[in-house]
Formats: sequence, structure tokens, C-alpha cells
Amino acid sequence: MFGKDDLVDNLSRDLDRARGRRDALASEATTLMAQIAEIEARLSEEKKRRERERVLVEIEAIKTRIKQAAGAFAPVVDGLSKAIESAAAVVPEARELNSFLVSVATEIDSVLDPLLRELDQRADALRTGHVALDLPSSADEPAIELPKDSNERLLRFPAWLSRDKGADKETAESPRSTAA
Repeated sequence: MFGKDDLVDNLSRDLDRARGRRDALASEATTLMAQIAEIEARLSEEKKRRERERVLVEIEAIKTRIKQAAGAFAPVVDGLSKAIESAAAVVPEARELNSFLVSVATEIDSVLDPLLRELDQRADALRTGHVALDLPSSADEPAIELPKDSNERLLRFPAWLSRDKGADKETAESPRSTAA
């Protein structure tokens, strides 16, 4: 009977060791699952941070392009205005074109500052995490160029830029042309 008790004792010890290893492995598995969850959360936060950073860079690039285009527009308007003043000596109706040109320049000036402020507000909201923006990359967008064809029609403001929403309907019905 001595051999049977040893077998039972050996099996009991083996069972206890197996349970101990199982419990240790279960504890390690729980620890690993917690570590995985923590790493996934950090990874997600880092991805969000990088996306916010990318969008902030895009907003700054948009602001830079707007300022560059506005800076390029002012000398063009000045040059056109001087040329139109010279033409008005020969063609009095040119003064009407000059007043239209001044009104376009004034409209652009009046909407640029609010647009730039709105971009700054969106960037601030993004920095504080109050909003998530998804902007396409501007790397694919061409640089701003002045029209090469002097007979091109004047560009119309998009509806969201116009202060007078009723004017959009009027300009769509009676478009003006720079061709004389």
C-alpha cells in the first residue's frame, strides 16, 4: 500500500503545481492584456496628436497661401486702377470699371480678416481638443498663379464669402465682363 499512497501524493503535488502554473499564467495573461490596452490607448492618442498637428500645419499653410494671394492681388489692383484712370481720359465709361475694381478690392479686404480669424479660431479649438478637423493634404494643390489670359472674366466670390447674399443672385443673372 505504500506505493499507492506515494502515487496519490505525487499526483496531488503535480496537480497543485499545475494549478499554480495555471494561476501564474492567468495572472500574466491579465497583466499582458492590461499592458496591451495601455499601449493601444497610447497609440491611439499619439495618432490623434499627429493628426491634430497635421491639420494645424495645413491651416497655417492655408493662411499663408491666402496672405500671399492677397499680397499679390493688391499690386495688380493698383496697376489696373492706374491703367483704367489713363483709359478714362479716352473712354469715360472706364471709370465704371475702376469703381467696380475698387468695390471688388474692398470686398476682398472686408472678408479676408474674418476668414483669417475664423481659421485661427478653428486652430485654437483644435489645439484644445474641442474639435476634430479632417483636411486634405495641400501637397496636391497647385501654387496660386495670376491669370495668363488678359481677357479672362473676373472671378466671382463664392456665396459663403459674400456679405450680401442677395447680390449673388443679381450677379448670376447679369454677369459682368472685362472685355471691351
